[in-house]
Amino acid sequence: MSDPVVFHYPPQLTQLLIDTIPLLCRSKRDVVLFFVGAGFPEHEFPDVAATVHAAPAEINKYEITRELITLLNSGGDRWLRQRREVVRRVTEFDDFSTCWPKDQLRAKGLVAEIRSLVGVKDAFTRMKIEHDRARAAHSAAAEARTSERAARQRAADAIRRNLAALFLEPNPQRRGKALEGVLNALFRHHGISLRESFSLRSGATGREVEQIDGVIELSNAAYFVEMKWLNEPVGVNEISPHLVRVYQRAESRALFISASEYTEAAVRLCRDALQQKLVILASLEEIVKLTERDADLVGLLNRKVDLAINERRPWVKLLPK
Repeated sequence: MSDPVVFHYPPQLTQLLIDTIPLLCRSKRDVVLFFVGAGFPEHEFPDVAATVHAAPAEINKYEITRELITLLNSGGDRWLRQRREVVRRVTEFDDFSTCWPKDQLRAKGLVAEIRSLVGVKDAFTRMKIEHDRARAAHSAAAEARTSERAARQRAADAIRRNLAALFLEPNPQRRGKALEGVLNALFRHHGISLRESFSLRSGATGREVEQIDGVIELSNAAYFVEMKWLNEPVGVNEISPHLVRVYQRAESRALFISASEYTEAAVRLCRDALQQKLVILASLEEIVKLTERDADLVGLLNRKVDLAINERRPWVKLLPK
């Protein structure tokens, strides 16, 4: 971003430069050399240069300065560097002994005035730049938040669609595998750390000895997840293997998610297990209602944990309102 002070000389600075530069230069030729030294070549102002060389009596130092400042000011981006250099040379001028003695005091005063003007302009420019930068950062942050919200909404919509599609899948194996994928996407959507399904194999034979649907982390605790989509209520036979899996692992907990209800015997087994391990039961119905309302999964699971710990109730259906 170009500094407005030198991008185009404002009227006050233009007049100050016209009043000052002739005082800093003893001769008309010195004025020309001042601008040439700032990068403004003589062939860009041939009429002024010719007059100074051939008929110097026809033009004075102030007229030369005004002509060249006007040319620089009208040059747009082409003469931006030269305009900057002119201002720099004036504001850094400190050897006033090179001026005519009668001009020295006035030259010092005008240079000080230009320094002050440029300093104020620069301060306002810096403040404007900082303001623009802060506004741009705020705008970018707001745009990022909007984009993030849109992305989260698209992810939530995809989870709802994929979950609804499960009810149309007649093949139990494909449906169960797809359910894992949908629930894993749901966990990630709510910021829950997840290790997807994996198998444990025998070191001796290489045969699979255990299949884990997944492990999530909730409030710094590891929950081994089991998912079932059965036509009948989940009973002791379906719950027991998962409880054994958790019993075999220190500091682990159990989360069981079922598309069907739980038998009273299965709930009682989980209640008894609470003496040694934390077990919570959830239903696919709760998940469906939660996704329909885009409710908080972490809050729902933590509520189940509280009920299991404090009231010894591993299974309570919590439907978001």
